[in-house]
Amino acid sequence: MSSALDQIFVHLKGWLLFLIAGAPSWLIQIVSSLINIVAVLAVFLTLFALISVLERKILARMQNRYGPNRVGPFGLFQPIADGIKMLIKEDIVPARADKVVHFLAPVILAAIAILTLGVIPYGRNMTPFTINGGILFFFAVGSVTELAVFMAGWASNNKFSMLGAMRAIAQMFSYELPLIIAVLPVVMVVGSLVPDRIVAAQGGYTLGVVPRWFVFTPWGATAFLLFFVSGLVESNRTPFDVPEGESEIVAGHMTEYSGFKYATFFMAEYLGMFAVSGLAVTMFLGGWRAPLGVLEFVPSYVWFFLKLSALLFVYIWLRATLPRTRVDQMMNLAWKFMLPMAFTCVIAAAVWHYAGRGLRGWLWALLVIVVVYSALSVLLDTRGKFARRIYRFAE
Repeated sequence: MSSALDQIFVHLKGWLLFLIAGAPSWLIQIVSSLINIVAVLAVFLTLFALISVLERKILARMQNRYGPNRVGPFGLFQPIADGIKMLIKEDIVPARADKVVHFLAPVILAAIAILTLGVIPYGRNMTPFTINGGILFFFAVGSVTELAVFMAGWASNNKFSMLGAMRAIAQMFSYELPLIIAVLPVVMVVGSLVPDRIVAAQGGYTLGVVPRWFVFTPWGATAFLLFFVSGLVESNRTPFDVPEGESEIVAGHMTEYSGFKYATFFMAEYLGMFAVSGLAVTMFLGGWRAPLGVLEFVPSYVWFFLKLSALLFVYIWLRATLPRTRVDQMMNLAWKFMLPMAFTCVIAAAVWHYAGRGLRGWLWALLVIVVVYSALSVLLDTRGKFARRIYRFAE
């Protein structure tokens, strides 16, 4: 029964393909791909609608205020109301804008996010599109995001939109390097760019209790934190949403967008957040694997989405509690700290591997991480570089 429930969606797809068993092979392949595409879109568009209302409710609870509570029971129909509002709002395009590029920018951004969702394993035998270089495909497609952002800023024919786009591209490029390099240790240790093999390499339990997820190694924990922070920046989420700082520059590269085009940017941001979080679960948190052997009766896709939900909650938590950073602080963090630490993870993973992947390797890898972190902390110490602030109040 447990196995049947775990593979229910795989069997459902097989049953649908059985209905056209006599068709040509090329048609069966097309139908199989369409089923995968429809499934991915249905799941993540539903998740987007759900999290758009849950995020506002969670933020309201954390900040001691009211969230959506008017449309439908407990405000759960708020995403429907938002969708209708965006559909009927006037689509305003600047008179001197490049209308074709202006239209294509949000479409390309959303398409990129959807493509990256196609190579992540959501459960046992539940990878929509299994390709040999799945991780490479993820980052190759994701790198087009900068082009879409530039298209939005340039096509608006607005210097403020263009400046916002340039600031966004500088930020995304700076953090894309540690994002990619943080993945290299996992790829090196597993020896594969296939997400399914990476999940398979994290199977089993140490002493029958501790799962062999890479996050439980010194280099894996450090790489996971670097990856998570870089993903936070790539998604333009607080405290790194400087390009879209509404209180300063309206909305960055999206300043000249309205109606459904703006909603498409909004949707692409969340889909990108789902994709980066899903890859983090795959690379460091065991993918769809259960945290304990006794819990393996729970369907694999349930574990994946529970882990994904936990990371999404942290995204929301950080947005509710942290203030926005300055641009110079953000760039210093990327180039002076995160990039060296990402390369350190590569060295620590190599030490862990060649030391036998046991306790000795664990300790040697931890030593490498601690030494480099301590050295960077001393070199980048800014306590003596700023004068002490003195606050004066009117009597």
